[in-house]
Amino acid sequence: MDMTVLLVVVLAAISAGAVAWGVLFNRLETDKRIETRVQRVKAAETDRMQVKASRDRVAELTKRRKNVQDSLKELERKQAEKNAREASVNLKTRLVQAGLSIEPRQFYIFSAVAGAVGFFLPFLFGFGLLVSLGSAIVFGAGLPRFVLNFLLKRRQKKFLEEFPNALDVMVRSIKSGLPLNDSLRLIASDGQEPVKSEFRRAVESQKMGLSVAESCARISLTMPLQEVNFFSIVIAIQAQAGGNLSEALGNLSRVLRERKKMRSKVSALSMEAKASAAIIGALPFIVTLLVYMTSPDYIMVLFTDTRGHIILGVSGVWMSFGILMMRNMINFDI
Repeated sequence: MDMTVLLVVVLAAISAGAVAWGVLFNRLETDKRIETRVQRVKAAETDRMQVKASRDRVAELTKRRKNVQDSLKELERKQAEKNAREASVNLKTRLVQAGLSIEPRQFYIFSAVAGAVGFFLPFLFGFGLLVSLGSAIVFGAGLPRFVLNFLLKRRQKKFLEEFPNALDVMVRSIKSGLPLNDSLRLIASDGQEPVKSEFRRAVESQKMGLSVAESCARISLTMPLQEVNFFSIVIAIQAQAGGNLSEALGNLSRVLRERKKMRSKVSALSMEAKASAAIIGALPFIVTLLVYMTSPDYIMVLFTDTRGHIILGVSGVWMSFGILMMRNMINFDI
């Protein structure tokens, strides 16, 4: 092939390519600009959607935080009202809290019988009228209420020992798919006393039309403990604001166990002070008994003479002040 013809063909191909590029350049540039603009619009739309989602998320968190704050304020108001009611709690409520199935009338009858026994017993042994009256007041007014407070504290202690286990059962029940109502019924039927009876009251109150949060809050009426208040607050917040109930109850169970450990540790550390207080409080009675056993005529002047009665009364008042002072010094609230 002639070299001239080859060069003409090459130049013709280059010229055709140049003409095609010149014709299609604007169209290619336009398509490129359109594609770039579309990508920018898509990116802007994506950013706008992300901003909107972020705003919605912030608004939802703000709304939920406001709901939680409102719930806490409402719970604080109800707690203040409940504390005011507990300050003036009647005898019937205390009997229910202690787990006793007697009426206040029967309690007053028992107090009257104990007071009569406390009056006639010293009187038969030859003590004076003042000592008999003092013994009647102690046996009639002090002893029954002491027994009632002892039973109440013992029942509350048993409740605190079993309550974390009941919460663990509720956590496992909720994680397995059971609703909260069925978890409460499970504790009310298979739990340990006194948790079983308290949860049974809550379940029965739901049959009367109360909500789950209200029925759980009513447990604190018969079991006035901070741990029960924590439980009712968790249920109330979950009912109003939502959230992971099983995780919240699990955290509450762990907190209650830590409080129990701390209470046991404080009790062990204060046991020496309590023993010292018990020894100091018992010394006057022990010394009086020993003196009466060795020299009865020497000590009987306090019980037969009027001046001895005055000394015993003043000593009893000051002894009571000292015992109350030591009690406040060695009792710690956790």
